[in-house]
Amino acid sequence: MQMELEALQIWGGAEYTCNRVGDRYIDQMELSGHAHRPQDYSRFADLGLTSLRIGLLWERYESASSWKWTDEHVRGASKAQLEVIAGLVHHGSGPAHTDLLDSRFPQMLAAYAGSLARRYPDIAKYTPVNEPYTTARFSGMYGLWYPHQMSRSSLFRALIHQLKATVLCMEAIRQVRNDAQLIQTDDFGRVSGTEMLRPVWENLNQRRWLAIDLLCGKVDSGHSLFRELLSAGISENEIGWFAEHPCPPDVIGINFYPTSDRYLDHQVDSYPEECRSAEGTFVDVEAVRSENAPVLGLGDLIVEAWDRYRIPVAITEVHIGGEVNEQIRWAASIYESVLSARSQGAQCIAMTFWALLGSFYWNQLVTRENGYYEPGVFDTRSGIPVESELGIVVRQIAKGLAPSHQALQRSGWWLHKDRICYPPMANERVPS
Repeated sequence: MQMELEALQIWGGAEYTCNRVGDRYIDQMELSGHAHRPQDYSRFADLGLTSLRIGLLWERYESASSWKWTDEHVRGASKAQLEVIAGLVHHGSGPAHTDLLDSRFPQMLAAYAGSLARRYPDIAKYTPVNEPYTTARFSGMYGLWYPHQMSRSSLFRALIHQLKATVLCMEAIRQVRNDAQLIQTDDFGRVSGTEMLRPVWENLNQRRWLAIDLLCGKVDSGHSLFRELLSAGISENEIGWFAEHPCPPDVIGINFYPTSDRYLDHQVDSYPEECRSAEGTFVDVEAVRSENAPVLGLGDLIVEAWDRYRIPVAITEVHIGGEVNEQIRWAASIYESVLSARSQGAQCIAMTFWALLGSFYWNQLVTRENGYYEPGVFDTRSGIPVESELGIVVRQIAKGLAPSHQALQRSGWWLHKDRICYPPMANERVPS
């Protein structure tokens, strides 16, 4: 007998990334002005949202050595009757005196988490580290963010430290309230590729679940990535620590974008230089841009996560750059995917409208301050948030209504033939 699901919750969040490039921090809350506008929370609540991912970031507290800013924003959310989902590190590496490769990182972040929980005991939901696997890749393998390393050993070391920090944070938080929930987010995009690269992309498809496997205490000598962890310098004791301190998420948060799914090709000369992967002698491109890649849907990913862990799932970032009509189409497509997964029995409890105030520099992965801005539900370029027509659709979904807008008379660009940048190679299509 299939369990009856509760009504879908509609969450939200501004873009809270605070990443480090060299010695400079790029703080999205400062760029959008949200850091100095606690009144934004009433705007968010007016959309019909029930919960909000809020960046109560370690880096910001350390730089101020004061709770004043955090007090104002927690108070603003409370006044707007928005439940807080507190994020402590969001694509960051911590204050200037530490980084993701520092063995002290987990304990230091946990100390901050405990202090935060004691000051705000009403907060019951936490994401101590946003997207630990994605952040480990960008900081430890691709060299894009601090500490700008490019090795498997750095990738896995950064991942282990972030996950140990997550466990220790939740232990510290649960000393204050034992019902505190872990909402663990990441981008679980799937990887496909040419047949020659099958061992590579099959390995990467296992690796995208490694963070959750470790948190659940499921990584031992029989795990498919156990030997790879050892070869990267992670000891058996370090791996075993997670089995001794299991901290399974209460909710698995899927952050999903049109470019989340990837396609690998060994025929490197057929692609621009910038498509080459840091992982090996092949290219790594957006699957949506490749004629060869199988077409996979978010609904299937939700079901995959539910079947693998039997832990409730939420879509924790729904956003796309581009004109507002495309944003409306993307929101509607995510909503349809969620309903499809729920109809198949997957316990998907929420979807989250992300980057409500827009985001900066993501066209170059926030590696430089290039002036690029993409609006969200609100456009902040005038200094005052101005709501777009996307807000209409957010309100409809928040009321449990099917999205209705003239933009939906046309499909999104990710379904059009002209999305293809990379032509098919003979006999290299991988079946979906």
